[in-house]
Amino acid sequence: MLKQELGLKQQQKLSPLQIQTIKLIELPVQELEQRIRKELEENPVLDDTPAASDESDDTPRDVSLSEINEDDQIPAYKLRVNNYGKDERPQYNTFSVKQSFTQSLMEQLGFRRLDERQHSIAAFIIGSLDEDGYLRRDIDSLVDDLAFRANIETDEDEVLAMLGIIQEFDPAGVGARDLRECLLIQLRNLKQTDDVVNATAILKNHFQDFSNKHFQRIMSRLGLDESQMKKAMARIVRLNPSPGGQVDDSYNDQAQQIVPDFLLDYDNGELHLSMPRFSIPEIRINRKYADLLMESANSSERQKKEAATFVKQKMDSAKWFVEALKQRHNTLQSTMQAILDYQQEYFRTGDEANLRPMVLKDIAEITGFDISTISRVVNSKYIETHFGIFPLKYFFSEGLENQDGEEVSTRELKKVLQECVDGEDKHKPLTDDQLVAEMNKRGYKVARRTIAKYRDQLGIAKARLRKEL
Repeated sequence: MLKQELGLKQQQKLSPLQIQTIKLIELPVQELEQRIRKELEENPVLDDTPAASDESDDTPRDVSLSEINEDDQIPAYKLRVNNYGKDERPQYNTFSVKQSFTQSLMEQLGFRRLDERQHSIAAFIIGSLDEDGYLRRDIDSLVDDLAFRANIETDEDEVLAMLGIIQEFDPAGVGARDLRECLLIQLRNLKQTDDVVNATAILKNHFQDFSNKHFQRIMSRLGLDESQMKKAMARIVRLNPSPGGQVDDSYNDQAQQIVPDFLLDYDNGELHLSMPRFSIPEIRINRKYADLLMESANSSERQKKEAATFVKQKMDSAKWFVEALKQRHNTLQSTMQAILDYQQEYFRTGDEANLRPMVLKDIAEITGFDISTISRVVNSKYIETHFGIFPLKYFFSEGLENQDGEEVSTRELKKVLQECVDGEDKHKPLTDDQLVAEMNKRGYKVARRTIAKYRDQLGIAKARLRKEL
């Protein structure tokens, strides 16, 4: 017996304007201008050429179907978004940010002479690397995944051959399956001096002793004196254990030429926030196109009505688009101003110690926007300050209390932790418990598990692995 149940479910339906606004808010400034050009290309009613003198009325006018009849011309329809400055085509200040890890590897793959099958397998391997650049999965699993997900029948030997090619890419060490292999790959690419040869022997044949800091045992087995051992160790510690880049709670740069979405000037003790000056084209109806469209529909009332409906739809689309641009501007400006007000001391000094704990909810409460809106504003947006270029994500971090009951950001805690490690006696490095004590001396109440978490995020090894001869 089938049982049917009826229920009411309330759903909020977004208007075309809201949908348009949400999409535009997500775009950084360069993509926004491209999006505007795309809209101009796709909507024939829109035009960005200067209006004729007899069309100089700047007042937007709504047009209904009833206004479009045999005796009327299509009225001038002009909407201007004039909130980005006066320059028609100013020069951007562009800044190059580092190329993303995967993009760099794919670019290098493109220079290899591989057939389509080999290229597909190598690309699949690249997509399987973790954030540190390691291949943490076993080869058999990759063979299975290639069959089921990419429809490529292969075997272990072919996958290993493609992995070998990837391991020749920059940064050195990429594609390694563990730390030992990562370091050995890097040593393999260096000039084979005595210290490099000794370092290779240590990692290749005595990695467990190396991990446990059993230096005397290694020296005895390899016949090295203390000077040779120190030189070999110095070579090893300069290697990069994370060729994919250390991941923490800040941000990842993407490969692109970026244009800051915000500019912050500091003059005579005052902070001045602005958005980059670029010209959003004047948007208006293309009168010639509309007239031509209406003339072509003179043969019947039906055709004329269809043409008028089409023009009305395009005009509505234009109005939504321009209004969405205005709302985007206001939303971004309000959000950045709230961040600026919240982090006043930091933006004046550029000192990380002055960066207050701040989460999306804090800015949402100040602006009255949803957290999802704040997230969209923050994503992929940059600000140029008098002390550098930063993604907006950089200014957000959780917080902990210090011994005075004041909340401090995790970024500040990490900075102090790094200072503790940098200042330790490398012959007797501080354990996590000792680091807790050191942090407490400096006024920060931090649990041992928090120290371990931040130490890992900073790429700081455990005490026994930091020990030097």
